[in-house]
Amino acid sequence: MGFNIRKSIKLGKNLKLNISKSGVSTSVKVGNVTVNSKRGTTVNLGHGISYHVPKSKKSK
Repeated sequence: MGFNIRKSIKLGKNLKLNISKSGVSTSVKVGNVTVNSKRGTTVNLGHGISYHVPKSKKSK
């Protein structure tokens, strides 16, 4: 079992800077939808249920 380090810094009403052991990313939230620059898009459906669409990886 390892330790996780994560810090979120709010830059505006809907914008966050996320800092973790694996790097830095940004998140923008509009309504029930959150778009993260590294992870992809998450839609919050309410009552603790969400749907995650991973960011597509471009093939070389």
